[in-house]
Amino acid sequence: MIDGEPGLGYVLQPGYMLPPLMFTDAEIEALVLGSRWITERAGDDLAIAARGALAKIAAVLPRDLWTLAGATNLLIGPPVETATVTISLAEVRQAIREERKTEIVYADGKGQTSSRVIWPFALAFFDHVRIIAAWCELRGSFRHFRADRISTWHPMKARSPRRRQALLSEWRLAEGIPEQ
Repeated sequence: MIDGEPGLGYVLQPGYMLPPLMFTDAEIEALVLGSRWITERAGDDLAIAARGALAKIAAVLPRDLWTLAGATNLLIGPPVETATVTISLAEVRQAIREERKTEIVYADGKGQTSSRVIWPFALAFFDHVRIIAAWCELRGSFRHFRADRISTWHPMKARSPRRRQALLSEWRLAEGIPEQ
C-alpha cells in the first residue's frame, strides 16, 4: 500500500489506481469463515498468511463492510484431535509449488517402512489427518500418503517429469474426483 484511505482506492504508480474491492455480505462471511478455519487447523505459517490476507482485504474494503466481517456470527468449532505430523507442511507445499521430486521414508498402516521417491502434487486437509497426493516411482502409480506416517522428507534438486497441474488432472480423472 502506498497511499490512500480504506474504501477510496490506493495509488500504485502515477496514473494507476486499485479500486476498492467489493464483496457481497456472503462473500465476506465466506472469507472470514475460511480464514478462521485455516487459523485453527492448517498450521502456523498458513494461519499467518490467512491473517495477512484478511488485513489486506480490510485495508481496501469500505469501513461498513469490514465492520460486517468482524461481526459475522459464523464460528469455527473446536478442532478435533489431529494426527501428529513431524515433517514441515510448509516444505511439502514448497515442493509441490516447485514440482520437486521428494525422497520420503513412509510407514504403512502396519508400521512397515519403505523409502520412496514421489512427485507430490496436492496436500489435503482432513479433520483428523493431512494427506499428500503424489505419483510414486516405486509403485508406478498415484498414491496417497498420510503426512503423520512420513518420518523423513527430502526434496530433491530434480523436478518431476510432469507438471503438477497435469498430475492433478490425471489423478482427479483416475479417482473420479470433480474439479473444485
